Amino acid sequence: MSRADIRTDAIDAVPAHGAARPPEPLVLGRDRGNPWLRYVALIAVAIVMLYPLLWLVGASFKSNAEIFTSAGFWPDRLDFSAYAKGWKTSTEYTFATYFLNSFLITIPRIIVTVISCVLVAYAFARFEFWGKKLLFSIMIATMMLPLIVLRLPQYLVFREIGWLDSYLPLIVPSAFATDTFFVFMLVQFLRGIPRDMEEAAQIDGCNSLQLLWHIIVPMLKPAIISVIVFQFIWTMNDFMGPLIYLASVEKYPVSLALKMSIGATEEVEWANVIAISVVALIPSVLVFFAAQRHFIEGATSSGVKG
Repeated sequence: MSRADIRTDAIDAVPAHGAARPPEPLVLGRDRGNPWLRYVALIAVAIVMLYPLLWLVGASFKSNAEIFTSAGFWPDRLDFSAYAKGWKTSTEYTFATYFLNSFLITIPRIIVTVISCVLVAYAFARFEFWGKKLLFSIMIATMMLPLIVLRLPQYLVFREIGWLDSYLPLIVPSAFATDTFFVFMLVQFLRGIPRDMEEAAQIDGCNSLQLLWHIIVPMLKPAIISVIVFQFIWTMNDFMGPLIYLASVEKYPVSLALKMSIGATEEVEWANVIAISVVALIPSVLVFFAAQRHFIEGATSSGVKG
């Protein structure tokens, strides 16, 4: 190579006047440390958290003696008789009656909860009225009250009305947005939704109810599904409410029927009780996993889709 060629190459390599030399790419390691250690730790924690549930399923196939002598999950032999005996119960009713009673309480309560909480949250989030801040503060303050404090006055009120031994005391209060946690959650979700679409709908002539039904409710879908899931699980697991207001065995939900099956005889057939407990968990687990995608959507978006 001649001197002229070397000089030309050197001139070409020098950046033009005022031009900044592009920075060299900074290469960082995607993972510092061994990723398998994290996976092993996560799997270990998952096993610790899920083992009681796995043991519960396994114990439903064991005998009474094996339940109290073996801490392992897998039974010596698979015996499905506990499910058949537990389903029949020691009363004249099967657990089909008690599951039906639970759904007769849960489904209407979910419906009135969603309607009342959406309306109240919409008013708090989108309207200005006298005493709004005071009323919202009182509502938040009621979240701090233990439910046991309200049991006695509520019982006296429902006794005077004549609602004892019926499902009305378990359903009707939710029609007045008494589940303040759901109202608070919906208000916070509404405050994160821009008002552009609402303003456009108002220009097109929508009134407040049309605006709520056609614009707000579709954007509130993730939050509403969260309300449905939480209310379903809490109502299915509620024990104190039915215990206080219901007196007839044929009206008992699953939660009371499980307790009744434990105390029905001196020697408790724990395999039967555990088997029905596993069956009682199935609706809540199915509802939760069916709505899991909407939980993620509600956490990662503000409620507006592009």
